[in-house]
Amino acid sequence: MQRLSCGAVPHTRLGSAPCNIAIVAPYHVSRWLANGEHIALSEDADDILEVLHTPGHTPACLTYVIGDAAFVGDTLFMPDFGTARCDFPGGSAETLYSSIQKILTLPDETRIFVGHDYKAPGRDEYAWETSVAEEKARNIHIGGGKSEAEFVKMRTERDATLAMPKLIIPSLQVNMRAGQMPPADDEGKTYLKVPVNGL
Repeated sequence: MQRLSCGAVPHTRLGSAPCNIAIVAPYHVSRWLANGEHIALSEDADDILEVLHTPGHTPACLTYVIGDAAFVGDTLFMPDFGTARCDFPGGSAETLYSSIQKILTLPDETRIFVGHDYKAPGRDEYAWETSVAEEKARNIHIGGGKSEAEFVKMRTERDATLAMPKLIIPSLQVNMRAGQMPPADDEGKTYLKVPVNGL
């Protein structure tokens, strides 16, 4: 077992105490990806996946660009809902702004597929596809040429009002193990642990 000491997590409502996370090796990943890496998906020269490191929501966020499509995960949402929160451990509004700017340098016609949709007020249907042009023009948090200072102020103030997500504790325990459940105990049972006095 490898130990990862992450120190104090500054400016986060989800936990400011020092943490010592146990990460189980092996990580069960077939390949680690690097920013700017290009991966052939087939023998067709047009089937290339480009990896963009787009942190801010968390330090590990990635965007995958394939042809005219960008899969942005938790970085951007539909224009009427805005952007991802930045108050998770390692999150940063300044870093998210920079990551979004990287995405917005893609051609305007690039289709953007979001990782989540929360149906913004006034919209009854789920949506998952937008475009670089739509995000630049209409995103309520970043569109219309908002400055970094405007974005950071808005994102920081808004994040301070958000409750902790209901499933954050179990999600983190699985996410930090690359999608694997925690190891079983001596009786073969697997548990997700919930701290009763640490949140």
